[in-house]
Amino acid sequence: MFCFSNAVKFILELHYTHAVAELTEEVLAKNENEGKAADQDQSSMATASSSSSSSPEEGLEELTLTVKWSGKEYTVRVCGDDSVAELKRLICEVTNVLPKRQKLLYPKLGSKLSDDSLLVSQLNLKSSIKMTMIGTVEDDIIVDQVDAPEIVDDFELGQDEVVDIKDKEVNKQKLRRRISQYKTKLLHPCREGKKLLVLDIDYTLFDHRSTAENPLELMRPYLHEFLSAVYAEYDIIIWSATSMKWVELKMGQLGVLDNPNYKITALLDHLAMITVQSDTHRTFDCKPLGLIWAQFPEYYNSKNTIMFDDLRRNFVMNPQNGLMIRPFRKAHLNRSKDKELVRLTEYLLAIAELSDLSSLEHSRWEAFSEDNVKRPRHR
Repeated sequence: MFCFSNAVKFILELHYTHAVAELTEEVLAKNENEGKAADQDQSSMATASSSSSSSPEEGLEELTLTVKWSGKEYTVRVCGDDSVAELKRLICEVTNVLPKRQKLLYPKLGSKLSDDSLLVSQLNLKSSIKMTMIGTVEDDIIVDQVDAPEIVDDFELGQDEVVDIKDKEVNKQKLRRRISQYKTKLLHPCREGKKLLVLDIDYTLFDHRSTAENPLELMRPYLHEFLSAVYAEYDIIIWSATSMKWVELKMGQLGVLDNPNYKITALLDHLAMITVQSDTHRTFDCKPLGLIWAQFPEYYNSKNTIMFDDLRRNFVMNPQNGLMIRPFRKAHLNRSKDKELVRLTEYLLAIAELSDLSSLEHSRWEAFSEDNVKRPRHR
């Protein structure tokens, strides 16, 4: 079967939980002694320690932390305004252990390291401390995806809150750091004069929750026809909130990476995302298009980019460029009647000649026609 059975998943999860339980008590005891030593060392150090610095440009405290995992030590650098979720993302970069599989241990913090919404500054960490991470690398991507918590409801963000999030300086600083840290690998060259289409995977192009003998049975109808048609006017980038290994595997299985009728410009994964904070929804991850624009400024910008995702919050940093697509779920029931990509093909081709895609109200795309292509919204 394409997806593992519930029994197999239960056994794997039980094994993982048992291993964590056995290690946690031993690790905490060991870390407590090291934590005391580290605190003593920190109290004798000058405030301007070489291992803790402040960014002249941003004025943020930067900490250097050591994470012990699988017999090795890894160094990560975090800022005070980074969340625990961002810390786990940085750890994932050096260990390949997905954030949801990480259990961070440090004696004085207890359960705080399990709260992804907390900021590093709220943990009162000191530079050069050593914490332990327990977790396993997901060699089997299918288990990873089926096991992941499903996000069904996309919480609503008010217009004022969206503006607050995208304009908040702390989120802009996170974007600048991500731009410097994450390097996009091109699969095919950017094409001059083309607009940019950024596509999500799960529930946008593929039903990742249903089971099937062949993954092609879970592919959204008309996917290849859609990509072939829009490729004439748009470069295409795939951006998923999962690991790169999963992105490459899934796109390969669906025949997207080697189709003769279109080319995929690049693949982006969860490491390209940033964690932002809102007043009512605490913290959540999103996909800032500014990362792409900063790395390829001669080709892409806010005026020639459009992004499809089934979660509105994923384009909260660029709300004027996002289009919320209907999620494709229960493939076996909906495959014969889903025409979303057919209608979106017509929309993309109709607006391709516009000089500024961000001037459109993409939430009303279904009411759009070629007759009003020259009537963008007024601001």
